[in-house]
Amino acid sequence: MARPAGPWADWSAATADLDPPFAVLDRDALLANAADLVRRAAGTPVRIASKSLRVRGVLEELLRRDGFAGVLAFTLPEALWLARTCPDVVVGYPTADRAAIAELAGSEAACRVVTLMIDDVAQLDLIDSVAPPATRPTLRVCLELDASWKGPPPLGRLGAWRSPLYTPDAVRSLAVEVARRPGFTLVGLMAYEAQIAGVSDALPGRAVMNAVVAWMKSRSEAELSERRSLTVAAVAEVAPLEFVNGGGTGSIESTIRDGSVTEVAAGSGLFAGHYFDSYAAFTPRPATGFALSVVRKPRPDCVTVLGGGWIASGPPGQDRLPLVAHPAGLRMLAREGAGEVQTPLEGDAARTLGVGDRVWFRHAKSGELSERINEFVVVGAASSSTGCRPIAARERHSCEGRRMAELGRTIQVRPARVERPGASRRWPRSSVGRVRRHPAQGGRRRTQLQRDRRGRRGADEPRRHRRPDLGRPGDA
Repeated sequence: MARPAGPWADWSAATADLDPPFAVLDRDALLANAADLVRRAAGTPVRIASKSLRVRGVLEELLRRDGFAGVLAFTLPEALWLARTCPDVVVGYPTADRAAIAELAGSEAACRVVTLMIDDVAQLDLIDSVAPPATRPTLRVCLELDASWKGPPPLGRLGAWRSPLYTPDAVRSLAVEVARRPGFTLVGLMAYEAQIAGVSDALPGRAVMNAVVAWMKSRSEAELSERRSLTVAAVAEVAPLEFVNGGGTGSIESTIRDGSVTEVAAGSGLFAGHYFDSYAAFTPRPATGFALSVVRKPRPDCVTVLGGGWIASGPPGQDRLPLVAHPAGLRMLAREGAGEVQTPLEGDAARTLGVGDRVWFRHAKSGELSERINEFVVVGAASSSTGCRPIAARERHSCEGRRMAELGRTIQVRPARVERPGASRRWPRSSVGRVRRHPAQGGRRRTQLQRDRRGRRGADEPRRHRRPDLGRPGDA
């Protein structure tokens, strides 16, 4: 399937007055990708995976649209924050955050809308140790089935190492334990088939590999569909299930063929990181990108941009690097790649670039771009006789303190004040609330003075430090 021409000219025109680095969110591409997810789901509700967006404004807008229902959150602190406006939040991973467990247990409203992920009795024990059943409302829990595939040699096991529960009997045994223990109610089952949803099957120039992947996916789909259906039936004997969640952006078509699944999870196909460019079943539009400035030109066919090392998580490889999207004809240097402070790019297109020009990149993964920025510049396009044109007014979407996964835990470090003639020098506050002193300002002497004072107080007298205000979820 041919990919449409890129949006780079429109994005450049809409942001011509901005200096990089910045990131763009194309609202029209986002809504087109959202409509395509709903089309592919064919009536099955789509639960949005928040880790693939990490922008609350986008989450809330999409949840108002037909076809989307609920959020699959990254962490419990994030889920508690999202639950203020979203009535259905499932935590996609088990939690060991005792403070967040205590906060959940202390809120009847949150207990009604937040569902915890469980795959081990030890997780139930941890929750009970923080908030005994007699002291809290009943907590909603979802069990996770291991959806990996045990292929023939030399393939072996394929899929993410997530839940230890592989068989219907194993899941049923845990369901019985949940039902037996006071303070818990079993409401859902989840199974994420990473080996289907997260593996490209239409890589250019890789016909043999694509055929092997397609074969693997079809075999894995058939095995999982049978095992998941048996698991749902086994668990239903213990407790009625409100939902059975499965899949991801890359497996919607195969997941909805399983009649036991009541909803699919998806998110990466909305922002469409370049990792999702090579799937046979769908072709999303690039909805996000980031611009970096050319700051030097080592030779006529080579330019260097400032920064660029925005590398995605996962096994190291070329597919985790940012994609040089525009101008066409630029490539990273094999010996440098995407650098922390600079990224050299070579190719014929470099001959037309000078200091101050911009280069557009796409992140490999959809949500991880939001870790690098504080906000997106939101642009759009309107139909006209000449095609697409950038909208006159720009919006901005906050990325919520860079990491939704750490909401309520993230501390914003204030920038240093600008030094003025005759003014005393000020330094930024540290992450624990005390003023850092530069060594040139007597930092070492200050430390020694603190030791001396401690000695005068006595070794057993506690030190007095002001407790830092870590804030609450949503304060940032």
